[in-house]
Amino acid sequence: MNVPPRRTELDVLRALVVVGLVFFHAALVFSPDDDFYVKNRDTTDVVTVVAGLGVVWAMPMLFLVAGLGARHSIGRRGPGGFARERLLRLGVPLVFATLTIIPVPQWLRLRAADPGYHEPYGRFWLRFFDVRLDLGDFPFVLRGEHFETGHLWFVVLLLTFCLLLAPVAGLLASGSRRAGDAVEHRPGLLLLPALPLAAIDSLLGMEESYAGWNRWAYLLFFGYGYALSDDERIRAGTRRVAVPVGVLGVVLFLATSPGFMTADDPFTDRTPLALLTRALFGAAGWCWVVAILGLLDRPRAHRRPPGRVLGYLAVAALPLYVLHQPVVVAFAYGAVGWSAPIVVKYAAIVAASLAVILLVYEYGVRRTPVTRFLFGMRGTPPSASTR
Repeated sequence: MNVPPRRTELDVLRALVVVGLVFFHAALVFSPDDDFYVKNRDTTDVVTVVAGLGVVWAMPMLFLVAGLGARHSIGRRGPGGFARERLLRLGVPLVFATLTIIPVPQWLRLRAADPGYHEPYGRFWLRFFDVRLDLGDFPFVLRGEHFETGHLWFVVLLLTFCLLLAPVAGLLASGSRRAGDAVEHRPGLLLLPALPLAAIDSLLGMEESYAGWNRWAYLLFFGYGYALSDDERIRAGTRRVAVPVGVLGVVLFLATSPGFMTADDPFTDRTPLALLTRALFGAAGWCWVVAILGLLDRPRAHRRPPGRVLGYLAVAALPLYVLHQPVVVAFAYGAVGWSAPIVVKYAAIVAASLAVILLVYEYGVRRTPVTRFLFGMRGTPPSASTR
């Protein structure tokens, strides 16, 4: 299997999305319509509007970039080696974080909701893992009164998708070559993947717990990333249509406003308006992703290598993702009791969370082989001269 050059600009984009999740989850503390772990007494509708601008493309882009990375990994290791590598790089941090930091937000949720709740964390930790097996919500197969995967739903889905991909990797790769032949002459065909995405969100419903998209729509983004994103003819077509498709994406996203504002439950209602709203959202998400891919993709002669900071963040993406939400929730738990404007609380949560996450990553994760392994990082720690 031919392995095309790695697109470093997408690795950087992935890291920036992960850092952006600190801003996003801190904002949910002040959202009037989200059941976040810790809520401020005063809220603002501004959060709903701004969050929607990120939800429509950010997590889909993470899955698509992961599919692109899978193409490189399978090209080097083969399907079996790829599956083993992903079990280690994703499965180990998933288990480690679930046992250590994932219970923290749920515990703080109980404390924030009831001032009289004083159960020690150790006792709650035991109750958190009072679980049973339930295959009805695959791949989230463990159920309990307090148990959750939290923000690691992304890692659960990504690991599942990787294991589903391994047996059919060769078939998808050959399909991408045929797609390249078609797109070379008709770049407008790049809009076709929007149709199944629209159908999945419309017919199966959107899931608030998974950043607003249906979980199986993410499988399509992952598959598209693997099958389509590294054929040079497809990339050329993406560059050609980036601007008009981006405009179309904005129009489709704006068209969802009546449904999201007036339907009782636009995520799950079966009314014609709700079904249409979800279909428009799914199509808009694909358009945004295609536009971003095309606008970022430049000929090699015009590319600049990522700077030191962006290169640092690109390598750190998975550990930062694993760490970020419990830290945000912990600072939010302290900040919501302040007598201060929303903007002050928000800025304090974001600044403190970023500082702690980066410090923990640098001094608690990055520098030792054991912690790098536990957080899904490759290789040995950098030498002192490269820090």
